[in-house]
Amino acid sequence: MTSLLIFIVVVLLGVAIWQLTKIFHLTQVGAAAQAEDTGVATERDNTVNGYLMFAFVGFIYVFTIFSLWKWGHLVLGTPASEHGPQYDNLMSISMWLIFVVQFITQFLLHYFSFKYRGEKGKVAFYYADNDKLEFIWTIIPVIVLAGLILYGLYAWTNIMFIEEEAKEDAVYVEVYAKQFSWEVRYAGKDGKLGKANVRYIKGINTLGVDESDPNAQDDIQASELHLPKGKQIIFKFRSQDVLHSAYMPHFRAQMNVVPGMVTQFGFIPTITTDEMRQDPKIMQKVNHINEIRSKKSAELVADGKSALDPYTFDYLLLCNKICGASHYNMQMKIVVEDEADFNKWLGAKETFGTAIKKEKEGAAAPAPAEGAAPAAGESTATKVDSTATTAKDTTATVAAAH
Repeated sequence: MTSLLIFIVVVLLGVAIWQLTKIFHLTQVGAAAQAEDTGVATERDNTVNGYLMFAFVGFIYVFTIFSLWKWGHLVLGTPASEHGPQYDNLMSISMWLIFVVQFITQFLLHYFSFKYRGEKGKVAFYYADNDKLEFIWTIIPVIVLAGLILYGLYAWTNIMFIEEEAKEDAVYVEVYAKQFSWEVRYAGKDGKLGKANVRYIKGINTLGVDESDPNAQDDIQASELHLPKGKQIIFKFRSQDVLHSAYMPHFRAQMNVVPGMVTQFGFIPTITTDEMRQDPKIMQKVNHINEIRSKKSAELVADGKSALDPYTFDYLLLCNKICGASHYNMQMKIVVEDEADFNKWLGAKETFGTAIKKEKEGAAAPAPAEGAAPAAGESTATKVDSTATTAKDTTATVAAAH
């Protein structure tokens, strides 16, 4: 209702301004007649517009320089993957080319608008064609763009092409997207991820892994993404519901996550989380964020609310497609660590086969008689909570819809 009222007010305001403009023109009829205004631009008009052209190109340059100074520090900084420097180099070349071409062409456009402005007695000079000029302004963009495209294809091939058969020691990770969270599944000792389908989602099997697939028995599910430094990581992406996009900015990696199909991407992490936290640019960013949070905390405390916790840098997996109301909150922490720490973390996790076996054994266990005392070491509250957790299946409805 409020939006409708605002819209009506804006429309009425526009009508009022339009009417005032008409009235103003009517009041100028006599003066225009006296000045013999024919609606044709005068030399003064052309001169003013010519200088305005120069002023506008100056504004473009000043604002560009100001933007680089004001917001230049917001770039991501040091890439944390093996292909990251090549990706950044391609971006830098593209941006410098755009900047140089924009600087030259905008200056020429506005300069010629000023130089050849309308003046009394000046006759425009033109000719129908010039083969030499047309050749020059055609061949230069062709050469530049061809070089840029070829380098882009070279970079794309190096980044995207993954020789899986030659990467026997690679770590295979499935990244599973659903509104509005992520889950991950690691291949076990066999180095193969088991088959999966949303129709298999039930109970603790929130990824829809095929329980009958031998390759799935040693898979490991997790709610946090850990990656070993220096190892080839091959990601398999799946979506449970809508189109998502797995975006890992510090690794210069992004891949669409499409319902009904598996997409793939791979890279080698080169900087651990602890090492990145010591990066000077990251430290500067963290300090700046904490200064802002400190000021906000002071305001919150003054209002009787809790202060904000200090910010600590972490790699993040984000969704880069607007996938629904809570899209902004769809993220997962990424931890890059040494291989030994990664193996220790992964080794402490329960395999899929073991987790399913325990679930089935728990479901098959006879329920205690009504009024019977709980077993030793087990509280009634614990039994009730455990039963409630097992019975509740928040993904079953989504799976049935598919």
